[in-house]
Amino acid sequence: MGTSHKKILVVEDDQDILQLVKLYLEKEGFRPITAMNGLDALKRVKEDKPDLVVLDLMLPEMDGLEVCKRIRSVPDTAMLPILMLTAKAEESDTIVGLELGADDYVTKPFSPKALVARVKALLRRVERQPDGGSDLHRYGTLTMNLGRHEVRLGPQEVPLTAKEFSLLEHLLRHRGRVLTREVLLNAVWGYDYYGTTRTVDVHIRRLKQKLPLLEEAIVSVKSLGYKLKDSDVSG
Repeated sequence: MGTSHKKILVVEDDQDILQLVKLYLEKEGFRPITAMNGLDALKRVKEDKPDLVVLDLMLPEMDGLEVCKRIRSVPDTAMLPILMLTAKAEESDTIVGLELGADDYVTKPFSPKALVARVKALLRRVERQPDGGSDLHRYGTLTMNLGRHEVRLGPQEVPLTAKEFSLLEHLLRHRGRVLTREVLLNAVWGYDYYGTTRTVDVHIRRLKQKLPLLEEAIVSVKSLGYKLKDSDVSG
């Protein structure tokens, strides 16, 4: 089906930006729905069940960070892809947004074409079928089932966002190898990346928090990137 009929919720209180993004998404065959404040955004997520949310950080009534937090806290929408819109001055908010579970972000001012490309890349990663190799990865007491899109620590299922899942899959496939932040961004976020690589650092930190077994297993390689230790940790 490609992009056609994918429902994109655009949450933005600037009418001009909202209409522009809507127009570009429609041109690419998406079905945009809109909200201009945080409360309305949560209502739309519940009622319209979008495939992806483009979420501005600075919103009236409830800011984007709170909206992001609430989307992630509900099991039905815990995996919903979220692309944040932030102003350059909101660097610290951007990091908080990533910590709360946003998958990616675009800084204003942005080109609508670049935004649509980012939306497509995010959806492609969510839809992507496991590419060859085993459907099952084991690492100590951790089991990743690609077919079921499921991660377990022992018997306990651990809910991961789409990006956390892809990042973990990439680390498991390439265990023992140093992966630069740029390589991870390209493999997991699906575009050539220019600018800050904090996105990767935050997602690695989130993986370690959710899967304590990885705390020691994922090693930071100074000024390069990350490596998942080769040997399965005991357990």
